[in-house]
Amino acid sequence: MTDAGKAHMGILDELDALKAAALERIDSASDLGALNAVRVEVLGKKGTLTGVLRGLGSLPSEERPAAGKVSNEVRTAIEQALEARWSTLADAELAARVAAGAVDVTLPGRRRLPGRQHLISQIVDEVVDIFLGLGYQVAEGPEVELDYYNFTALNHPPTHPARSATDTFYVRDRSAAAAPGVEGAPSEALLRTHTSPMQIRVMEAQEPPVYVIVPGRVYRRDIADPSHLPQFHQVEGLVVDEGITFGDLKGTLDHVCKELFGHDRVTRFRPHFFPFTEPSAEVDVSCGICEGGGCRFCSYTGWQEILGCGMVDPNVFGYVGIDPERYTGFAFGMGVERIAALRHGVPDLRMLVEGDMRFLRQF
Repeated sequence: MTDAGKAHMGILDELDALKAAALERIDSASDLGALNAVRVEVLGKKGTLTGVLRGLGSLPSEERPAAGKVSNEVRTAIEQALEARWSTLADAELAARVAAGAVDVTLPGRRRLPGRQHLISQIVDEVVDIFLGLGYQVAEGPEVELDYYNFTALNHPPTHPARSATDTFYVRDRSAAAAPGVEGAPSEALLRTHTSPMQIRVMEAQEPPVYVIVPGRVYRRDIADPSHLPQFHQVEGLVVDEGITFGDLKGTLDHVCKELFGHDRVTRFRPHFFPFTEPSAEVDVSCGICEGGGCRFCSYTGWQEILGCGMVDPNVFGYVGIDPERYTGFAFGMGVERIAALRHGVPDLRMLVEGDMRFLRQF
């Protein structure tokens, strides 16, 4: 068996062992506190299952989908066991309190509105699950970023309009010497305008192959209106490996769009320009209202723009020391709020951030 095959079997065995141990601990949890501790230790950001999932990146690309599928099955089994055990323990605790006279069951109950996950968080989790099933890893990075990672290393020229203070929130260094009444001198720090800086950070820290997605908040100096927000969410994707082609990019994004919008939807790729990809494209999905025939919702085009993408520009590889003669890659970025608007017919993006529970409870 090859080393790669051994690594594959090792991760699968580790997942099986982790599942068995977690289910045993869940079954033996004696109270809700102990059960919650198991949940955090297994499913938390620093949990044992999360640690195993990070090892998926070491597998060959052809073996990642199968390993990703098994990892999702393990997570689902653990979550279902936690939910069932929680219900059992909660009922037992209530019965014990009633028996001890701590609860008067004759009193009228108080209605408590259940909490719900926000629509944006729901969609982020859904997108992440799709890519975990394809064998991708999840990376996270700083929201306060350096100009180098946000612009320079992503092939933005010094005169690019996005570098302007009218488009980007720059951070001022309050510790720098300044004249009285002046807050401080401009620094190289800014609020990231996209999640793309993580392309550079990941490639600096990891040798190819690279298969990652980066969900997170981004910031731009936009006035809030029906189609713009000064703070919104993106999911960035990056693949770097030998033999990656535009066909791989199209196949991946076509699959993702069908998973998000329905398998009857069609995608198309239109040529576009982004500084850090070449060739670049914007991706449209057929309108779900008129099924491509043209209606008011899609401005009578039959299509709805959903994301931007392209092949990684060789100049970007130069900033991270990756040989563009050996490796190729693709990148893409999708706006989560836009996905929410297109899937649910939200006419104004501001409705997603105003906190109106009458609107949010629909989801």
